[in-house]
Amino acid sequence: MRYIKGLTTENLKILERIYRESKYYQVRQRAHCIRLSYEGHKISELMRIFAVSRNTIYNWFNNWDKFSLAGLYNEKGRGRKSLFNSQQKAQVKIWAKEEPRQLNPVLEKVEKEWGIQTSKKTVKRILTTLRMSWHRMRKAVGGQPNPEEYQQKKAQLEEFKQLEDEGKIDLYYLDEVGFNLIPCVPYGWQNVGEYLAIQSRHSRHRLNVLGIMNRQNHLESYVSIQTINSDVVIACIDAFFPTVNKPTVIVVDQSSIHTSDAILNKLEEWSERQITIFELPTYSPQLNLIEILWRFIKYEWLKIDAYATWETFVASVEKILREFGEKYTINFV
Repeated sequence: MRYIKGLTTENLKILERIYRESKYYQVRQRAHCIRLSYEGHKISELMRIFAVSRNTIYNWFNNWDKFSLAGLYNEKGRGRKSLFNSQQKAQVKIWAKEEPRQLNPVLEKVEKEWGIQTSKKTVKRILTTLRMSWHRMRKAVGGQPNPEEYQQKKAQLEEFKQLEDEGKIDLYYLDEVGFNLIPCVPYGWQNVGEYLAIQSRHSRHRLNVLGIMNRQNHLESYVSIQTINSDVVIACIDAFFPTVNKPTVIVVDQSSIHTSDAILNKLEEWSERQITIFELPTYSPQLNLIEILWRFIKYEWLKIDAYATWETFVASVEKILREFGEKYTINFV
């Protein structure tokens, strides 16, 4: 019966540290095996503990005898050779971007161009190593912002955030959103061949929400089935900010209800009350942090059974709005 012998106190300390701290699972396994063998465990016991063959245990022992600690690590070049070189992997990524919803065209091009037959699993592994992932696409806005204006406004927003962090101003984000009984279908874990069904009901009802939110998860909201117009925006700002303790900046997009004559006529009054309306450049929803809140509600926080009836749906949305900042939070740092 073969055992590892002759380990020094220093060897044992190093093996223990490798077993507990190495980021490589195989290395931790081998270090542990060497220690256990030195402590008197039989090869049959080691085979059971590590779920490997007798030959594998002997290989670990032989590598230890030949190379000591270096024998715990795989030699460079060991393992299955990659089917693709770096240039081919880069080309696979380009092909995947051309048809991001399915990989069959990629497999066809790989076989046609290089004569390589591979699997979707291999292609997915390549794409993952190239920092790609399978996730939901987003709807695009109708155009592009002016680059110079965009960078200028973005820089100003960063300055506002810094001033808020220093306690010199309060910074809020205002926006409106509509909810209805046509669900935003999310991804979810399901049994293979089975599909969870979410009720989708055609309804003339639409729940409109105006929200004013800061980065500390404080939200003021107004909910109505009526259309939200400039008068509602004005009423909400006046109601939510009757007085302010420090200069307050409210970020808005350039939708018509934010740029109407009624809003323009209020700017001077709000300015006198230390309230500034900061307009984002066109086609820049990503700069308005409250857009993130709307996505979380639609795609993550609304439960499947919320779509059962209109009354259940309204109650669910209102509950999330009411509990935002406590049960529901977003890290905006």
